[in-house]
Amino acid sequence: MAQVVRAALVQATWTGDTESMIAKHEEHARRAAAQGAQIIGFQEVFNAPYFCQVQEPEHYRWAEAVPGGPTVQRMQALARETGMVIVVPVFELESEGFYYNTAAVIDADGSYLGKYRKHHIPQVRGFWEKYYFRPGNLGFPVFDTAVGRIGVYICYDRHFPEGWRELGLNGAQLVYNPSATSRGLSGYLWQLEQPASAVANEYFVAAINRVGQEEYGDNDFYGTSYFVDPRGRFVGEVASDKEEELLVRDLDFDLIKEVRDQWAFYRDRRPDAYGGLVQP
Repeated sequence: MAQVVRAALVQATWTGDTESMIAKHEEHARRAAAQGAQIIGFQEVFNAPYFCQVQEPEHYRWAEAVPGGPTVQRMQALARETGMVIVVPVFELESEGFYYNTAAVIDADGSYLGKYRKHHIPQVRGFWEKYYFRPGNLGFPVFDTAVGRIGVYICYDRHFPEGWRELGLNGAQLVYNPSATSRGLSGYLWQLEQPASAVANEYFVAAINRVGQEEYGDNDFYGTSYFVDPRGRFVGEVASDKEEELLVRDLDFDLIKEVRDQWAFYRDRRPDAYGGLVQP
């Protein structure tokens, strides 16, 4: 019997405040669950605006503990209610002065499985993330969930193939890539990099982008979120480039073994020859 996972993602416009933003995502999750979704993921720092368009200390207010903060606890309750696995990207406060761009992974029974912290932190116009975030230090975990082995790689990480590969080596079947990327900056790469990474590492990818403009800058987030399979093919239609959207797609995890047997990329790796990649 085929192992088909019904997966969902949300690309959303900023509402103006955290409470309504979380409530909107809760409603999307309930809609997804009503359509039979078993897992859902949200966009980068989903419960806040993309404040990294500016460098102002006032924006540290968006940070909270993971898993002890109110947003993750609320998402745990939502997971219990809907029976879905939930990938929850938030601004994490570990302790005073220690902040990370983080995604919590919550299992379908509401249990907290762990978190991924974004490794690669940009510092360019409109994306002043080094002002806020320390580089991730928890490696590239893959979480055993009710629907399979799930990994996370956040936004700017997607430009770096090494993490994609380690997630594959750690057994990922589906990797969520929550993002906030703007029109004109990366549109050409958006539908190139994640499909290529899905092919190179032979798993499914859920690529999520914000949509619309927000009050802290002129970035125009262009949506076009999608699921892509291990052959690099979009699963269903790509989302709108202008409108908020919930995508629900069936992912046939049996395709992972089929592709790995056919293409054998993992068999033919040469880690003994790659030492130069990690030299400073």
